[in-house]
Amino acid sequence: MADELSAVVIDDHPAVRAGVAYWLSSGTPPIRVAASGEDVRAAWLGEGALADVVILDLHLGRPAPVLGDLRRLVEAGRRVVVYSMRADDAIALQCLELGALCYLTKAEGADHLVQATRAAAEGRPYTPPSLAGALAADRSDHRPALSPREAEVLVEWFQSESKEFVAQRLGISLSTVNSHLERIRIKYALIGREAPTKAALVARAIQDGLIGVDDL
Repeated sequence: MADELSAVVIDDHPAVRAGVAYWLSSGTPPIRVAASGEDVRAAWLGEGALADVVILDLHLGRPAPVLGDLRRLVEAGRRVVVYSMRADDAIALQCLELGALCYLTKAEGADHLVQATRAAAEGRPYTPPSLAGALAADRSDHRPALSPREAEVLVEWFQSESKEFVAQRLGISLSTVNSHLERIRIKYALIGREAPTKAALVARAIQDGLIGVDDL
């Protein structure tokens, strides 16, 4: 990745595109907007195809969210921050399940967008306040409610030598594997059962019946 981070901004409102570009360029250090547009094609063409991060509005003027476009971007190895008007926990979790590194509402402001973009450029998930609420709600009192895909990634990782092998086995990108594992750690932390290491996650998974000692 180049020293100067770059982003492509996909949003159907010119004022939003201009505002995001201003926020990103005003950061320290600044983030360059390599391209922008009202259609996801801007992320596939020209400089947009080379941008470190895709900032994607979820609706683009359509009634249904563009989840298919999100899936295709993630499967191509792009690092995506979903930036939406909708504060919808179910949609947020669905976007994370598809491999977005962050779901950010437009009400959360410049600072969170800049932080989310920097984290995504490094392949790290970012958890703004609204997303923390969604993840906290997606659990029981004693064990986190992992999605089927999260549980699958977790068990595969326990049984594999590397995250790269997990990605190959499941047909997903390495960044998606890392994103799933980071969200699992966040879910455990939100219920006071931190698991910062692989060994700690193994212990939590055994405690929660996700995997048996004989399976390791």
